[in-house]
Amino acid sequence: MVIGATGQIGRPAVRALAEDGWRVTAASRGGDRDPSWPEEVRALRLDRADDEALSAAIGDDCDVVVDIVAYGTAHARQLTSLAGRVGSAVVVSSVSVYEDDKGRNFDTQAEPDGFPEYPVPIPETQRTIAPGDASYSTGKAALERELLAADGLPVTLLRAGAVHGPHCRTPRELYFVKRNLDGRRRRVIAYGGRSRFHPVSVHTLAELIRLAAARPGSRALNACDPEAPTVLEIATAVDAVMGVAPETVLVDGPPPLPTVGDTPWSVPVPVVCDMSAAERALGYRPVVSYAGTLPETVAWIERRLTAQPDWRESYPRMHAAYGDLFDYAAEDAWLATR
Repeated sequence: MVIGATGQIGRPAVRALAEDGWRVTAASRGGDRDPSWPEEVRALRLDRADDEALSAAIGDDCDVVVDIVAYGTAHARQLTSLAGRVGSAVVVSSVSVYEDDKGRNFDTQAEPDGFPEYPVPIPETQRTIAPGDASYSTGKAALERELLAADGLPVTLLRAGAVHGPHCRTPRELYFVKRNLDGRRRRVIAYGGRSRFHPVSVHTLAELIRLAAARPGSRALNACDPEAPTVLEIATAVDAVMGVAPETVLVDGPPPLPTVGDTPWSVPVPVVCDMSAAERALGYRPVVSYAGTLPETVAWIERRLTAQPDWRESYPRMHAAYGDLFDYAAEDAWLATR
């Protein structure tokens, strides 16, 4: 059973599991099918907030539950209530659960000197934020704590980095794709373009899910791509896919203005995760590269913007998370002062 099957991660995960020989039930709110799925995949409409419906759908003979959308204590307890009826679970979490040794984390980064300084790379043994319901990070931490303490249900938690790929509702690549589509010949990038925020392809996640399904265990594993490119490397790779060569103006420090140079990857210190535990526990080996999967990501974003040119409507979650990413007037005014 895959819960959240028609999201950005669920689609390739269902396909990978089916191709690996699993009999897959793909559950989602709409009960839709992805064209890439084998015919034998069963699509099911399911409201995961309905405990009875979820329990009935899973039944008493489910080897693995893959939960793409689990969040918070309530979802964790839904899953732990299935102990004894389910062989194991694979649940997607987030690298945002980490905090540094001074208690700084993704929730404190807007405060003065509040951005965490993680070890490079971050191991799974790094301390995590206190669980709660105050933020996305604390909700994921609450999910993790409940699941890792569960008796009778082996759970693999996959701590995903910055997810990229088709069907993504918050594609960070939008920052550069839209600028190129709008014909912007100059762009500003803070921190000298050296920021690194470890990405993960939906295909990497699908491979980790496939491997974890076949190797049950109770553990938390990082889930990131084999490389963590810098923001400047990402910008250059997007340019190559789109066949353009805009000028990049690098700011050796934080963004000069709130809406100038602050990309969705811009961080003052690197956020890079250690993937060796997944290699040891699951036999994971890289299946894709960031640059290799970028053309499909760019094409997806371009299609969405063509269908709905107002990016705030085509990507409302992106607007809510990052504010005005395309304040060209402020950019031009700042560039004119250089």
